[in-house]
Amino acid sequence: MVIPIGIENDTMFEAYPFKVEDFIKDCKDSYGVPPRPHWVTSYYGGHDIKLILNRFGSNIIFSNGLRDPYSSGGVLENISDSILAIKTTNGSHCLDILGRKSSDPDWLVEQRKIEINIITKWITQYYADLASLKII
Repeated sequence: MVIPIGIENDTMFEAYPFKVEDFIKDCKDSYGVPPRPHWVTSYYGGHDIKLILNRFGSNIIFSNGLRDPYSSGGVLENISDSILAIKTTNGSHCLDILGRKSSDPDWLVEQRKIEINIITKWITQYYADLASLKII
């Protein structure tokens, strides 16, 4: 699987800028197998994530900590009124869904409050819709 992310520091990730030709050569040299750069989108879809989510998605929060190298491949802008992107400069992968700690920085506490408020509104609307249909 090819994840075309390059970083400007000494990590396990590819160097910036990411060069697919170098990645393919490294895989062939190291493992004797060429990667398939487009396999993920061909198999799972996602060639136009905004189009797909606009047609078939709702009530999704894409949380991105911009310190996470994978954030460059994430959804960084709102797609609709109910498909939202929340970005934090200092965040990293899944930090907002880890358990609360007394040492959590203020920006993380605030991000979690925002996410909880959004989800609370969705749930409240859901039950209001059910009540209006006299289902509950």
